[in-house]
Amino acid sequence: MNKDSVSLMLLTLGRSLREMGYVLSVFALGDGEARTLWENIDFHVSVLGSDHAILIDWTSFEGVLFSSLEAKRVISSLMQDPFRSVPLIWLIQEGNLSKRLSSYIASGNEDLISGWRSAFSRANVVVFSDFSLPLLYTSLDSGNFYVIPGSPADVWSAKRYITSHSRLALREKYGFNEDDLIITVMGSYFFYDDMPWSYAASMLTQQFMKITRIKDLGGKLNFAFLCGNTTDSLSSDFQELASRMSFPLDSVQHYGMDTDVNGAIMISDIVLYWSFQEEQNFPPLLVRAMSFQIPIIVPDFSIITKYVNDKIHGLVFCPQDIDSLASAFLLLIEDKRLSTMAYSVANEGRLLAENMFASDCIIDFAILLERMLHFPSDSFLPESVSQIKQRTWAWDLLGNENDQNNRFQHQGSWNFSAIQDERVPDKSQICPQVINESASLVYPTQLDWNDLSQMEIAEDFERQEMEEIAERMERDLGSWEDVYRNAKKSEKLRFEVNERDEGDLERTGQSLCIYEIYNGQGIWPFLHHGSLFRGISLSRSARRPRSDDVDAVSRLPILNDSYYKDILCEFGAMFSIANKVDNIHKIPWIGFQSWHTSGKNVALSARAEKVLENAILDSNKGDAIFYWVLLEMDWKDVKGNINADFWSLCDVKNAGKCRTAFESAFRSMYAIPLQISSLPPMPSDGGQWSTLHSWVMPTSSFLEFIMFSRIFVDSLDSLFQNANYSSDSCFLGISELERSHCYCRLLEVLVNVWAYHSGRRMFYLEPNSGNLEENHPIGERTMWAKYFSPALIKNMDEDLAEEADDKMHSNGRWLWPLTGEVHWQGILDREREDRYRKKMEKKRKIKEKLLDRHKYGYKQKALGIP
Repeated sequence: MNKDSVSLMLLTLGRSLREMGYVLSVFALGDGEARTLWENIDFHVSVLGSDHAILIDWTSFEGVLFSSLEAKRVISSLMQDPFRSVPLIWLIQEGNLSKRLSSYIASGNEDLISGWRSAFSRANVVVFSDFSLPLLYTSLDSGNFYVIPGSPADVWSAKRYITSHSRLALREKYGFNEDDLIITVMGSYFFYDDMPWSYAASMLTQQFMKITRIKDLGGKLNFAFLCGNTTDSLSSDFQELASRMSFPLDSVQHYGMDTDVNGAIMISDIVLYWSFQEEQNFPPLLVRAMSFQIPIIVPDFSIITKYVNDKIHGLVFCPQDIDSLASAFLLLIEDKRLSTMAYSVANEGRLLAENMFASDCIIDFAILLERMLHFPSDSFLPESVSQIKQRTWAWDLLGNENDQNNRFQHQGSWNFSAIQDERVPDKSQICPQVINESASLVYPTQLDWNDLSQMEIAEDFERQEMEEIAERMERDLGSWEDVYRNAKKSEKLRFEVNERDEGDLERTGQSLCIYEIYNGQGIWPFLHHGSLFRGISLSRSARRPRSDDVDAVSRLPILNDSYYKDILCEFGAMFSIANKVDNIHKIPWIGFQSWHTSGKNVALSARAEKVLENAILDSNKGDAIFYWVLLEMDWKDVKGNINADFWSLCDVKNAGKCRTAFESAFRSMYAIPLQISSLPPMPSDGGQWSTLHSWVMPTSSFLEFIMFSRIFVDSLDSLFQNANYSSDSCFLGISELERSHCYCRLLEVLVNVWAYHSGRRMFYLEPNSGNLEENHPIGERTMWAKYFSPALIKNMDEDLAEEADDKMHSNGRWLWPLTGEVHWQGILDREREDRYRKKMEKKRKIKEKLLDRHKYGYKQKALGIP
């Protein structure tokens, strides 16, 4: 975090966006001077170390902004599910990488080029601060390049240069006297190498001669041309210009763009900007000249006159009327020196340059964010762009920005510095790695690699030879009965696709298992290991290797449907666990913990885990639910919401429709008449509520909760069908992400309603300290116990099972049978009858076989006869 122009720009944007209502989190790849600047305006800065994986829950943000090429090492965490959908804006203000790309292409290093191309394509928008930069990165363009012109880099460069250089000393260095009048001519940086300067010199000759004659400047007037490189063969053009004006040859100098550009500009008395065509950018060199407080003469291009007013910030001439150029010079020169107007124009130009692009840059960034970001229903929307108050760069935050101890590190398009050679990281780096710092790093030589290759070839040859010998040897396979018995035994003992880890072995005999639900490889670093936790994946391809994580999709086929997997979210994993639960979970307590808890720093600590394990063994707690992530967590700092009741908070998370949806689903579920309220009362007693599916309860209670939830979710889903909502619409959400995960936010709080009204004791476990606190004592509750009676829920479940078994459901899409087991007494009776029928059929065949043997005797069938 260097104190440079990039930090100045980010500080300005950060303060402006926060004033608009955005909430920002600042992450840095390394510590530095700029950290205190952020902290001075009440931003917390999190420094990311380089020795571990990036553990950031990117889904907590509506968007991510990268501000340098070095951020590429972070982008791998944004290229995996579920973070791939998070909008990413990549701000690039340096052209350094373009130099490396050409060397990569020359050396045939396709891996590095491909790595950068995939990184650039991950960004939704790659923002450049200059129209020239996209031209340098065309090989990485995937159609997402965007330009927001404007940066304080050139002003910053000039300010730093002034603190360490003297104009008089520079003139002596370049061979000029203090009273010499130096006119510097510069042009577009798009044509640094191929601009027709011979043509420019011939056009300017007559104008310079006119100025010299009128103002009697012979011997005092000098010309400097800032263009090309020092190796370019332009000296003959400038010597011809000097001879035409009858000037000494040393009065016309050429300075290349590979020299001290700042020095060449700073020694000037007047700067003339000469170009043959309109440009998209305001010329950066012109900004530096204005920052050095040098009067400028510029053509009347629209990009220039947008900021520069004639005779206020500079002199404007018309390129088509070349005589207007001499008129502009005459206004700036008086008595063989600069005129009063020249000093006035120079001062106004300096003031203009300091903040010239700030307003446009801030507004354009705000407009870009408005177009890209989609806020959830529980967000306070930022103010419109018209409300932006910040119109200048935040120079006031830097203090004394001209402090000579802070050396300017320019990364513009004039001074290129090479980036270190990169290597494409291995995919295994997405997981945290343990590094032995005491081990010395010994790098293998080419001879070592050759020896290793020879050893591997020899081992492969020996292994292949042994396999061929084994195939030629005779083996006694035994009888057919032995072969059949061994085959059946191998089937029973075959390993699963993923080997069982130590946690599964340690889980034997435990009272509790907490399942962590995840849906992408990007979440692996957030998951826990050990006997207490077990992962459950909503994606078959995202299961962790060498673990016994549960494959939710194989246990509940409906999760193969992306629509249902998205609208159910974590509840889909819970349904899969409850489906034939005895095959996977055989211990008395079960729990779930969202992977988001690690990102929000509310995951169970080791101390809290011990408290929880002891609490579930306490018989005095009875049938209870323990939870450690609070519904009020995201609203504790929001004025007016800290004491909000349960249904109000639920409304906030569901676009204001939580009560309506819950009441309608509950009414449909129990066929409650319209004149009777169907919204279960939830008290405002100061107690706390659970969210993020992070809780523990007895396994028997969990099955009862899932039975209730399946019926409720089916009732909720039927509301959307009856209302003829399309698959991509949802009245419980506003943003596209909320609509795709329609039921998720409502289902997060469903466990509170069930636990409260079914009479379960509710304990809040502080995840860090492990303090245990009971909430909503049963004796103080107003419960709708009749609707949450286990017997009633069981009867409703059997009625739905009978309806599904008889195929009586009229609607085309019915969710309930797809979310778990379908059982009722009729199915049990039919299964019993089938088993009895098979048993009797088997007895009949055995009896007939015995009668045949008794009647005809035992006969061996001839070989070959079927």
